[in-house]
Amino acid sequence: MFKALRNAALAFALAAITLTAGGKTAGADEAAAAITQQLKNYEQALNKSDVDAVMKLYAKDAVFMPQYSLPSVGRDAIRTAYENVFKAIKLNIVFKIDEVRPLAADWAYARTRSNGTVKVLASDQGPGPEANQELFVFHREDDGQWRIARYIFSTTNPPR
Repeated sequence: MFKALRNAALAFALAAITLTAGGKTAGADEAAAAITQQLKNYEQALNKSDVDAVMKLYAKDAVFMPQYSLPSVGRDAIRTAYENVFKAIKLNIVFKIDEVRPLAADWAYARTRSNGTVKVLASDQGPGPEANQELFVFHREDDGQWRIARYIFSTTNPPR
């Protein structure tokens, strides 16, 4: 009897692991594809200096944490931050996605790097190198869209 119970428990555990892993894989693949698209949308919005396009990608209660700055908490503060960024610089960058990982059903993170150029608009100098490493936390909101809930970056350019 003990052997039969043990075998049944092992079969149940194996079935649960198989079903759970299969479900997570499909969901993880869908999340990764949607988040990858959102990161491409973000890259395009940055390169166009398009505040409205950027804001479509942020969650309702998002936080933007740029290097050397205090966090911008909430959509109004984030909008103001991007308006100021786009008044100061012009970006031409490309993102490389290193990983997208689900954390829960409606939460995931993405680790990326970006490279390209930045032009300081108040300067007569040409564009200079721009390189960052980034961490995004995404939340799938009630409308089913994955949006940026938290975003932090730091430069990978060597000190001048």
